Amino acid sequence: MDPSEKESIRAASEELSREFQTLINSEDLDSLKKMQNLILGRIQDSNAVLTHYNEYSENCYVSVSNDLARNTRILKSMKTDLDYIFLKLRNMKAKLVATYPDAFSEGSTVEAIDRRPDLETRQ
Repeated sequence: MDPSEKESIRAASEELSREFQTLINSEDLDSLKKMQNLILGRIQDSNAVLTHYNEYSENCYVSVSNDLARNTRILKSMKTDLDYIFLKLRNMKAKLVATYPDAFSEGSTVEAIDRRPDLETRQ
């Protein structure tokens, strides 16, 4: 490439650059920059608030999680105990009905439908 070609390419690129500058209004460009800085500030503020909230939530979860786990274990133990008690009661009632058929009225010997919700299955 000879120097005259380089000079003509440079002149063409400068002319093209000047044409682009006439297409863009500098006031609009400044307004866009100000708006972007304002939005950036708001996003940074929101990010700081969310970070603080996440830290607070994590601290709350840590303080509550042990109690929640303990209470869950207690409830599961209570459910197991109650299931065992109800099983024993049904067996005792079956033995009483077999031994003393006249001891219970007709409606009480019919197997009652268990209407308790099953808390272990997800709905």
